[in-house]
Amino acid sequence: MTSGWHLAQCNIARLLLPFDDPRLSEFFGELARVNAIADRTPGFVWRLQGDSGDAMALAPTPDPQVALNMSVWEDAESLFDFVYRSAHTPVMAKRRQWIEPWAGAYQALWWIEAGTIPTIDDALARLWLIDRYGPTPRAFTFKTRFPAPGMGGAPVDMKPDPWCAGNA
Repeated sequence: MTSGWHLAQCNIARLLLPFDDPRLSEFFGELARVNAIADRTPGFVWRLQGDSGDAMALAPTPDPQVALNMSVWEDAESLFDFVYRSAHTPVMAKRRQWIEPWAGAYQALWWIEAGTIPTIDDALARLWLIDRYGPTPRAFTFKTRFPAPGMGGAPVDMKPDPWCAGNA
């Protein structure tokens, strides 16, 4: 934990096909496996999920092919390790097989008080903030990660893989 703060993250995507299309079966199989890895990863606190155990059916926007993922972590390093140094990474590298390129920010990170659970509206607002203003202490990416409130210091480039910096 970072001085009473946890790190919330969201990522948004539009699937190439409707959710029930059998050509997405590999994606959904990988999703279940990756979610199980996240649940066991040190520093993991919470993830958004519906009755199916994932967030796919929660409809964050009117577009039925848009999916939103959210989670909360004790610190940025734990989330970074999961994203870039676990079995999640090779699956993420294959995302273009299932997911359309997103026009704006598709990832946002932000600090929340420990014990707080972010909402879908929080996530959509943070993505909007990055689109509108770029990374700020209120919404940022691994490329420009701001410290937790009260921790001081300048933004840090955690050096994410260039093909997944959060807004490309």
